[in-house]
Amino acid sequence: MSNPKQSTSDQQGTSKKKPPVTPSPERRRELLGIAADVFAEQGYNATTVRKIADAAGMLAGSLYYHFDSKESMLEEILRTFLTELWDGYDNVLKAQLDPRETLEALVTESFREIDRHRAAVAIYQKESKHLVAQQRFQYLSDSQQRFEKAWLTTLERGVAEGVFRGDLDIRLAYRFVRDTVWVAASWYRPGGGHSPEEIARQYLSMVLDGISVRT
Repeated sequence: MSNPKQSTSDQQGTSKKKPPVTPSPERRRELLGIAADVFAEQGYNATTVRKIADAAGMLAGSLYYHFDSKESMLEEILRTFLTELWDGYDNVLKAQLDPRETLEALVTESFREIDRHRAAVAIYQKESKHLVAQQRFQYLSDSQQRFEKAWLTTLERGVAEGVFRGDLDIRLAYRFVRDTVWVAASWYRPGGGHSPEEIARQYLSMVLDGISVRT
């Protein structure tokens, strides 16, 4: 027969237990934004959970209620950025625009992603070469190959259709456009004097005069 006092004590102990706290999506996004800034400023290897927690104004132990490691935070930051980037790119590519319009739309979408995920872009640029050596970040290599194919195909189609110059070095043009667009993450600040669309327009006006067919 069970002890009545023990049963009462067990019930009281059970009633005092609090359910696990589920962080709100807003708080999770806020913490990821802070972590992205710390990773971008200090580098992946130099960043610790404690540094991220300090920047968020909380104890390191409390941060583990939201994420199990700094790797998990970084993976979510990069996956969120790349998912949105490819959503935008895929919409452009499915639209079956002519090569010049496709190039313009890809550039514009790139600047929009820099506006939305500036810190993630900076991390991607600085860290991806080292991160791909880890199994959990192998998707970065897959995304890079997919990215290269989208841009090279657009440039090749432009040359084939007579939209871009026939003497264009396609791979060199790709590298130039890729690097000059994404390096903007080092100086661009959201909420500045120019929208991402305006920056894209200014950039395209300079670049396309150099690769369009001369009339």
